[in-house]
Amino acid sequence: MKSAIQGRIVKVSGPLVIAEGMRDAEMFDVVRVSDKKLIGEIIEMHGDRASIQVYEETAGLGPGEIVVSEGAPLSVELAPGLISQIFDGIQRPLERIKALAGNSIARGVDVQALDRTKSWEFKALVQVGTEVEAGDILGTVQETELVLHKVMVPVGVSGIVKEIKNGDFTIVDTVAVIEDAAGQAHDVIMMQKWPVRRGRPYREKMAPDEPLMTGQRSIDTFFPVVRGGTATIPGPFGSGKTVVQHQLAKWAAADIVVYIGCGERGNEMTDVLREFPELLDAKSGQSLMKRTILIANTSDMPVAAREASIYTGITIAEYFRDMGLSVAVMADSTSRWAEALREMSGRLEEMPGEEGYPAYLGSRLANFYERAGAVYCLGKEKRIGVLTAVGAVSPPGGDLSDPVAQSTLRIVKVFWGLDSALAYKRHFPAINWMNSYSLYADKVGQWMDRNVAPDWSRLRDDALKLLQEEAELEEIVRLVGQDALSYSDRLKLESARSLREDFLQQDSFDEIDTYCSLNKQYKMLSIIMKYYYVGSAALGNNASYNELVKIPARYEISRFKSLPEDQVDERFERINRELEEQINAVMPQGV
Repeated sequence: MKSAIQGRIVKVSGPLVIAEGMRDAEMFDVVRVSDKKLIGEIIEMHGDRASIQVYEETAGLGPGEIVVSEGAPLSVELAPGLISQIFDGIQRPLERIKALAGNSIARGVDVQALDRTKSWEFKALVQVGTEVEAGDILGTVQETELVLHKVMVPVGVSGIVKEIKNGDFTIVDTVAVIEDAAGQAHDVIMMQKWPVRRGRPYREKMAPDEPLMTGQRSIDTFFPVVRGGTATIPGPFGSGKTVVQHQLAKWAAADIVVYIGCGERGNEMTDVLREFPELLDAKSGQSLMKRTILIANTSDMPVAAREASIYTGITIAEYFRDMGLSVAVMADSTSRWAEALREMSGRLEEMPGEEGYPAYLGSRLANFYERAGAVYCLGKEKRIGVLTAVGAVSPPGGDLSDPVAQSTLRIVKVFWGLDSALAYKRHFPAINWMNSYSLYADKVGQWMDRNVAPDWSRLRDDALKLLQEEAELEEIVRLVGQDALSYSDRLKLESARSLREDFLQQDSFDEIDTYCSLNKQYKMLSIIMKYYYVGSAALGNNASYNELVKIPARYEISRFKSLPEDQVDERFERINRELEEQINAVMPQGV
C-alpha cells in the first residue's frame, strides 16, 4: 500500500469534490474528505488536481479542508460472515450502523464491513508440504446451514504449505503459511480484499447451455436464461419488474443470491428486507437469507454510492463463484444506476451523449454484464463456477428507445419485456410474449428435449406460433367481429386464451402457484396443446365447435396450476384420458 497523500479542497459541487496537491494519487484511490472523514473515490485526475466522488452527504464542506488518500482502490472484504448481511452500496453493514447511529446513516461513520471478533471453525483440507497455487482450497468454514464457505489461496500467492491449522479463528487470524519459490513466507488469513472495479480472475470461460430453473412458466418454457447467462427486465412503472426479480431471487436454482437494490424506493427495499428472512428455501426448509446477501442503496442515499453498488454486488458474487458455486445477481435497477452515472458525468463537465448520459454508458454496462458467465475456476482442482446476472431497466414511460434500454439490449441475450397493458389487465407476470426473446432458446430446447421430454421444443414452438396467430386474428375480430372467423380460427383463439390465462399467468403470492416445476410446466403445456391438436382434428371431422369449447375437461385444465406437485402426474393422466373421451363424444356418429 502506498503512503498517505494529503491535499486540500478547492471546490465542492454536490457529491463532487475537487482537491489539489494530489499529484501522487491514482485513479480510483479511496480518500477521506475533511475532518469528518467522509469516504470518497478519485474518478478523474488533472495534474495535481483530483476529482473525487464522495459517497456521503457533502453539506458543510468548504475549500481548504484536507483530503487524505488511502493509497488503494475501493475494495470489498471477502470472508466468512458475508451471507445474511445487509450492506449499503460501499459494503458498510447497515445493521451494525443502525446499532451505532440509529435509523439514519451518520456522516463519516467508520464501520468495518465484516466482524473481526467473531470466531469461525476452520477445517483444513490440505496438509503441510502440499504444493498449492492461487484458487486452491485450503479449508472450509460452515458459514450457514446452507453455505459451506471455502477458504482459497489468494490471487498472487503460490508455493508449499509450511503450516496449516484447525480450530476456531477470526477472519484476520493466520490459518496457513505458504512459502513461495523464493523462500518468502506468506501468512494466509480467511479474509481477502478485492477492488470492486476489477473482475476476479478465472482459468477459462465456458459456453453455457444448461438452463437456470426459476419455477416461472413464462421464463423457463418460453424465454429461458442459462446458468451463467445475462438477462434484462425492462418495463414501465407498475409493470412488476421488482416482483419478477423477487421471484427469481426466491426460486432460481442458485446456491447464492446477491440482490442489489440500486436506487430503489425505500418502501420496496423495506419489503425485501422484511420478506426475505421469512421466506423458506424450497430445497432445505431453511430461511432464504441463509444463502442471500442484500445490497441496499435506496433512492435517498447519496448518489455516488449508487454508482458503486453494482460493482460491490458483482465482486461479492464473483468471490462465491470462485468457490465453484452457482450465484445469481439481481440488479434493480440499472436505470437508476445510469442516472447516477449521468449526474456524476455532468458535474465533471464531460461531453454528454444521448439524453445527457455519458458517452461511455454502453461500455460501463458491458463491464457489469460481461462479468457474468460459467467459468473454470483458478486452482488445480477442476471446478466450475457460475454467475448469472439479471438487471431491471426502468425506461421513462416504458420507452424502449431509452439509451439505457438500448445499450442493455445490445449486451444481454434474454429480454423479458414487461407490458403495462398486460399489467393493467392484471396479467402477471406481465411479460409480453410478442416482443420478448431468448437467444439461449435453441440450446435450452435441446437440453429440455434430452432431460425433460423429447417433444418439449415442438410444444414450445407450436405454443408461441399459436400466440402469434392469436394476435393477428384479434386484429380481424376488432375490425369485423368474431362471426367472420372460421371455426378453426375460433378454436385457435380459445386455445391461445387457455395458454394466456391458464399457463402464462402465474400468481407469485399464491402458495402453490408461486413456483412451478419443469415436470408440471411440461404437463400443463402438453395438455393445453393436446386440446388444440385433438380439437382441430375433430373440427376437420365435422365435430360441433360449440360443444368442443364446452367440454368439462377444459375446466380441469384451467385448475391444473393450483395442483400441488405431488398430485400432478395422477391428475395429468386423468385429464388426458377425459379429454380424449369427451372430444370423441362430440364427434358425429360413424366418424
